[in-house]
Amino acid sequence: MTEINHAANHPVVSSDQWLAERKALLAREKELMHLHDQIARERRALPWERVEKNYVFDTPEGKRTLAELFEGRRQLMVQHFMLGPGWEQGCQSCSFMADHTDGMNVHLAHRDITMVAVSRAPLAEIARFRERMGWQFKWVSANGSDFNHDFHVSFTPEEQATGKVYYNYAVQPFPQEEAPGVSVFYKDDAGEVFHTYSTFGRGVEVMMGAYYMMDLTPKGRDEREVPYKMEWVRHHDRYEPQAKAAGDSCCSAHG
Repeated sequence: MTEINHAANHPVVSSDQWLAERKALLAREKELMHLHDQIARERRALPWERVEKNYVFDTPEGKRTLAELFEGRRQLMVQHFMLGPGWEQGCQSCSFMADHTDGMNVHLAHRDITMVAVSRAPLAEIARFRERMGWQFKWVSANGSDFNHDFHVSFTPEEQATGKVYYNYAVQPFPQEEAPGVSVFYKDDAGEVFHTYSTFGRGVEVMMGAYYMMDLTPKGRDEREVPYKMEWVRHHDRYEPQAKAAGDSCCSAHG
């Protein structure tokens, strides 16, 4: 891959000018934050839909219904993780998302939220990949259930044969039988479960905290201009060691 020199011809200014421009950007950042807060309020105000089907999942503890996945809390977040039956490993981008989950879980639990990953692969295949990746979060199988199809993250061979599937609230081409997403559910005092929200496509970046850290840096996400910009992502145990830049070692510092 061609290295882009982000520092070439970049403006360098006085401290006073830097501060003035930083304050101008701060005003824009505050606008974005206020818009984010407004959209979050609108998201919470969305109507709900009752989940009528009795979805059952394979879990390490045995068969569990969707209502039982809440584990005593009122809110359930589901990562629709792309791992189909017979796959050797899970999707790299879904794995990038999942790398953030274990650190979040204790905090989510204290906000009345249970988080679980759901895939269509059989439980044994999930367990094998989960162990390899060293993850601790709950991950269950929807194999044999309509759950993935009803939430439009798994597609039948017949659907794929048409060249287009229903994904991200539109009929569009999609290259695989599985797709990523995040769905949210609420359970009331009577035990009824409601679907409150789902997001797909770039909406799943809500789980990719590393991306938002990259956005603060001069190089940003540093991705190539190709249709699938996450081509660079690897499973965290499959990255090649990074060579240090010239002059970046303790020895060179004392040259």
